[in-house]
Amino acid sequence: MPETPQRSYFVRPEDVPGYSPANHTGTVNRRLIAPETVGATRMEVLLGTIEGGQGALPHAHPGMEQACYMLAGRARAEVCGQSREIGPGEMCFFPAGEEHIFTVVSEEPVQVLVIYSPPYGEDPAKVVRRAGGHA
Repeated sequence: MPETPQRSYFVRPEDVPGYSPANHTGTVNRRLIAPETVGATRMEVLLGTIEGGQGALPHAHPGMEQACYMLAGRARAEVCGQSREIGPGEMCFFPAGEEHIFTVVSEEPVQVLVIYSPPYGEDPAKVVRRAGGHA
């Protein structure tokens, strides 16, 4: 009987394909922790690289919480009437269903870990955008 290969629980960003997420500009994400990489079913962790002046246009994720941990660069996060510039070592949290915006304010690109629970998977059914917004 052939042996079934064991799933790996270790991920290198360079081994994960990048993609440009909908409703974002100048952004490349790599889905590090996800159903397709390590079999995660209750969370998803992305490594995002976002160019200066670019970011996420206004949107919300009903039924899904999101947190961002800054690794490099500086960005302005906006949610629930609050706005703050954050940098390396700082985090922000976007409650389920609350519209949020994330914009790079540094000249250098931002590197950010984005955590979703439950997993997002870029599913169009899991996001709400402003009318007339970009796809």
